Amino acid sequence: MPIFVAMIFSFIVDFLKHRLTAKSRHGTHSPFVYKLADEVIYDFKSKIDYKIVEEQRKKLLNDDSIINVTDLGAGSHLNKNRTKKVKEIAKNALKAPRLAQLIYRLAKDANPADVIELGTCLGVTTAYLSKACPGAQVLTIEGCPETANVADRNFKELDLKNIELQVGNFDLLLPRIIEMKDKLDFVYIDGNHRKEATLNYFKWCLPKVHQGSLLIFDDIYWSKGMKEAWEEIKNHPDVTVTIDLFWIGLVYFRKGQVKEHFKIRF
Repeated sequence: MPIFVAMIFSFIVDFLKHRLTAKSRHGTHSPFVYKLADEVIYDFKSKIDYKIVEEQRKKLLNDDSIINVTDLGAGSHLNKNRTKKVKEIAKNALKAPRLAQLIYRLAKDANPADVIELGTCLGVTTAYLSKACPGAQVLTIEGCPETANVADRNFKELDLKNIELQVGNFDLLLPRIIEMKDKLDFVYIDGNHRKEATLNYFKWCLPKVHQGSLLIFDDIYWSKGMKEAWEEIKNHPDVTVTIDLFWIGLVYFRKGQVKEHFKIRF
């Protein structure tokens, strides 16, 4: 069986297992997680911010311009350069509205003073984070210069003033950024989907997390390595609560709370 086909098959099996074992809000006995599920995860009411950002997504989905894409991650140590239409990237790489809007709600609920996003892509999820936390500084990192240029253009068109976009290698930029922070409130990691890189990002964040910190890891079932990384993160002694939503994993550091892991259907 070709490697890609095997990965897809494994992903589908993992998804079905998750659906069978995950709980809804009513199967959750933790007051904290029940409240989060009831008021945040399952809040599907429409919001004006959704409409604004999704209009920008529509523009990207119709953008025929061609850019040179540098791929620094997604399972490879090597830089891959290729030309792609912006609309092709928008169709295949952007977070679906349902998931991007969940990240918006999680950010709004966390009410952070400081947001870090690893993996800007075309900036749609970044825009959601900016809208969710207008009083916060949103620092987003993108490895591909031309993709970052498209994202920056989107931020200007949406008149988003609280975003700082840095371009470069995550492994070089992230440690420097963390070192400059007094604390980390909200970190969304949607970058290099390799086990070693993901665990490095997690470990680099640990010295600056606090009681109210939330780390979000994307694509925790992407590969065998990502699943192993997620298990190591869950089992780390500083982690008290994790919520596995299949598409993303939430990591909390709530001191004094019994260590618990939850699977929530989303």
